[in-house]
Amino acid sequence: MSGFSLTTAASMMCPHGGTVTGIPASPRMNAVGAPVLVATDIFMIAGCPFTLPGPTPSPCLTVRWIVPDTRSRISGNFTLSQGSVGLCLSPAQAPQGTVIVLSTQTRLQTI
Repeated sequence: MSGFSLTTAASMMCPHGGTVTGIPASPRMNAVGAPVLVATDIFMIAGCPFTLPGPTPSPCLTVRWIVPDTRSRISGNFTLSQGSVGLCLSPAQAPQGTVIVLSTQTRLQTI
């Protein structure tokens, strides 16, 4: 994938409006001073209101990246950019849609 790299300063959400936060395993800095995120980092989702029929709460809780950058790595791990695809997962690990990238930094770009 390509586009501007995702950092901890990126704004992301689940398809239902929950806030996605990337927690880097180690501090990798980019040109704007925020750690660059990689596919193996932890991604938590807060505030997802999604419910199944019943109603049974089934909020998005975590993200599994299925299409990271393929040409850019940090410490052997694939980086992420605005073109990467991540699945939002329920507590039962069921996919509930893809991550929506709202904003990124605009200095570091992958091809």
